[in-house]
Amino acid sequence: MNREQKAAAVAEIAEQIKESDAIFAVDYRGISVTQVAELRGKLRDADATFRVVKNTLTERAADAAEVEALKELLTGPTALTFVRGDAATAAKAISTFNKETDLLAFKGGIMDGESLEVGQIQAIAKLPSRQVLYGQLVGVVAAPITGLARSLGGLLGGLAIALGQVQEKKQSGEIPAGEAPAAAPEPEAAPEPEAAAEPEAPEAPAEETAPEPEAAAETQDPQDDTPSDNENDSGASA
Repeated sequence: MNREQKAAAVAEIAEQIKESDAIFAVDYRGISVTQVAELRGKLRDADATFRVVKNTLTERAADAAEVEALKELLTGPTALTFVRGDAATAAKAISTFNKETDLLAFKGGIMDGESLEVGQIQAIAKLPSRQVLYGQLVGVVAAPITGLARSLGGLLGGLAIALGQVQEKKQSGEIPAGEAPAAAPEPEAAPEPEAAAEPEAPEAPAEETAPEPEAAAETQDPQDDTPSDNENDSGASA
């Protein structure tokens, strides 16, 4: 590899370091080309890239990316996993491969600019995938919203029932039309049935008409007197 090729390799590694959310360093001794291809296929699901690098070139790339902590992991044969997606899925893929083959032991790593020890990477490998965590988070957030929606639905339903009862009372005349529902209790202060007891007024006309028969009797007296006058006249003529 000439100088230009080395410079291009350094620039490429430095770019991968800058773009990665996490970097896992492993010892790749004993791994075959076929196994590397298999592991790379599994890492694609986490948007991660597995790369065997030369320590000298990676050190220069770490200086260019200003990630000093990465240089501490570059001892012995080293392969780096550059993770741009789900760090838990990538760590799980390498951890599972290590358990099955006893290869690719973790050396350490970096996440968000902070150094990771081997135990921390193994703990990350035990976490649920990002997709599962999103699902759990949505469930936790949606639960209170569902309860709130149910409560609001109950309140609105109760309000609709109350308004319906008010409308029925208005139609039946129990609540005068046009009045606000709050004024509905006012019929207690309006003893309108007592006004119906005013039929006493017709008794007065009965007393006024009572004297009419007497007037009729007075009109008969002159008629009774008329025959008596005739009798006197007849006596006079006799």
